[in-house]
Amino acid sequence: MEDQNYQFKNVIQLDGAESSKKFMASVFLWMFIALGISAGLAYWFANDYTLLSYLVDPLTGGTSLLGKIAMFAPLGFVLLMSYGFQKLPYGVLIVLFTTYAAITGISLSFILLAYTASSIYGCFITASLLFGVMAIAGYTTSQDLTKMGSILIMLLIGLVIASIVNWFLKSDQLDYILSFIGVVIFVGLTAYDVQKLKKISYSANELGEVQMSKLSIIGALTLYLDFINLFLYLLRLFGRRK
Repeated sequence: MEDQNYQFKNVIQLDGAESSKKFMASVFLWMFIALGISAGLAYWFANDYTLLSYLVDPLTGGTSLLGKIAMFAPLGFVLLMSYGFQKLPYGVLIVLFTTYAAITGISLSFILLAYTASSIYGCFITASLLFGVMAIAGYTTSQDLTKMGSILIMLLIGLVIASIVNWFLKSDQLDYILSFIGVVIFVGLTAYDVQKLKKISYSANELGEVQMSKLSIIGALTLYLDFINLFLYLLRLFGRRK
């Protein structure tokens, strides 16, 4: 009788472990899909003059109305998905997420025009290595990163406020300092977010398949934002402009 109970408990633990791995795999799959969409559209728009003319006014050289929409629209998608995912169907979340990745990719085409290809590749590889190392660290560590995450989120809020202030001051020295702080914040947030998603994955059997599928999209969005911001801050620090 004791042997049967022991076996039953181990089956439950095995099912939970399998559900956890399935959830995390889904999160990273959607994240990589989003990065692929963004990278593809960024490259396409940056190398196609016809498409680029929709974003940049050829007469003034300034950003067109469509270009400004492409730059600021992603924020609306993030807010909509983050606060409305409970009510939104899974299929709608997928559409919003992939559309968000596409628009973000279009807005990133400006970066491909501003920086040299070698510095973009270098910063992308560096961001990938840092992200990978911290993701593994966050997934495998037994230390609770909740307190660290709370501190990093407060620092992130401060970073946003300081960046807005520097938008008016236009201080190169302050921009360099903020970029360095940004790298540190998103390196730490990567480990924290991966650990948080791992904890969520343990509830897979309780929440149900539909809810976990929706959470995998939100998780992918979170890690996507960590990677993109890490890449952008590295580019601001080490990127060489054309």
